[in-house]
Amino acid sequence: MLSLFDAYVLRGVSSARQGEPVFESLMYFLAWEPLGLMILGTILGILVGAIPGLTGAMLIALTLPLTFSMDYRDALVLLVSMYVGSISGGLITATLLRMPGTPASMMTTLDGFPMAKKGEPGRALGLGIMASFVGGIISWVFLVLLAQPIAILSTKLGPFDMFSLVLVALVLMATVSSGSLIKGLFSGLLGMLATIPGTSPATGALRWTGGMTELNDGFELLPVLVGLFALSQVVDDILKIDQSWQPLEVSRKGIWMKLADWRAQWVNMIRSSFIGTWVGILPGVGANIGSLMAYSLAKSGSRTPEKFGEGSEEGIVASEAANNATVGGALIPLIAMGIPGSVIDAILLGALVIHGLQPGPLLFEQNPEVAYTVMMTYLGSNFVMLLFMVVAVSWIAQLIRVPRWLLIPLILVFCVVGSYALNHRMFDVWVMLGFGLLGYVLERWKIPLAPFVIGFVLTPTAEENLAAGLMTSGGSYLPLITRPVSLVFMLISLALFLWPCWQAWRNHKAAAKAE
Repeated sequence: MLSLFDAYVLRGVSSARQGEPVFESLMYFLAWEPLGLMILGTILGILVGAIPGLTGAMLIALTLPLTFSMDYRDALVLLVSMYVGSISGGLITATLLRMPGTPASMMTTLDGFPMAKKGEPGRALGLGIMASFVGGIISWVFLVLLAQPIAILSTKLGPFDMFSLVLVALVLMATVSSGSLIKGLFSGLLGMLATIPGTSPATGALRWTGGMTELNDGFELLPVLVGLFALSQVVDDILKIDQSWQPLEVSRKGIWMKLADWRAQWVNMIRSSFIGTWVGILPGVGANIGSLMAYSLAKSGSRTPEKFGEGSEEGIVASEAANNATVGGALIPLIAMGIPGSVIDAILLGALVIHGLQPGPLLFEQNPEVAYTVMMTYLGSNFVMLLFMVVAVSWIAQLIRVPRWLLIPLILVFCVVGSYALNHRMFDVWVMLGFGLLGYVLERWKIPLAPFVIGFVLTPTAEENLAAGLMTSGGSYLPLITRPVSLVFMLISLALFLWPCWQAWRNHKAAAKAE
């Protein structure tokens, strides 16, 4: 097993060979088309994030069919820049409406709206924008430094090791998802169940098709994603179509942070960015958890904790630095191991597969330009986000007034056309409708969608690696616990599952004593 130091040594030895794709990627971004796509994607992401009821996952899922005929690098530039923009755009509605445009901006509402209500909307937005930019840049540094060494280490893992690693991701995304442990596990198991119809990735045999030839390849990822994240949201918006918003008026006063502000907030920014990055690396955790952890730590270490929830500058900075840093953190396991760190990363994983790319440890060997394109897009999108939001924040805020009845028909058309365009068959449209209704029901029951999607994406990988391991071991499961790396991952999975169970038992016991 290579150490992290050895991985860096190997990277240095092969620097001449790797310099070519880096240079090629730099030259690629000098062309007008990728730069235009990056600017377009970032702006679209910001605008969608700023409209209540629309999400980055919805935007990227709807855009994915439009990338079929595009060059794979152009497609990734567009989708990754949308990812960056959508996370940042959510702070506008969080500040002006007390309504997070994205779940990642949930903690921003606690202090952004009170500050805006006191007559300082420009300052509240300015703090959030600058913190978002710093968080993005710091997480980009970790993305560049860690992605390739982790990928090199991952190539040394056997099939049982990879199965155990995927198991860690599946357990983690279920146990840390919003809501109860039971709901997270139930959602993850549903996602795993949805992968059964079709051809077994282990044996190649057909199963659970019911004689339907359309199911020979199972449920396609694209209609499932569009249904879960776009159509389910449309159904919810239709039921709230008469709801109106009364946003605060936007003033640009105070939107630029002064030198004194940087001096007061730099420790908070860096600490929150570190937290967001490392939380983002954990599969299935999400930007809202990173934001919550950074906010809580900022409050516990603040000299004025009583101001949190009343318009605290520290609270805004901590929330926005962390939630944007999770984007770069989540891209690390996606590039290095083919494991999505968030729901949007699961959609990006699907984009890689649709364009014929093999995500995972071999990506740097087979298609290194893909990894470097993602890195450069992420960096450039943060600069585009900063400039656009500072210049156009007052205009963006007007999107809050767009009525739902105008958006819903347009989104429905994209849902149907996007699903049909995949294979030119109505079956995929019906799949999209079915999973859309399922997504709406799950959200009404407060069952998180993230475990479902990540379970749906990762289960075939786990099944394929387990089958490959069993073939090499003659059908024995013992290597799962006799191989050191696999044993460590299995123990981590067990600990991650038992820890919330023990906490729930302890809380129940404490409540019983209190009675």
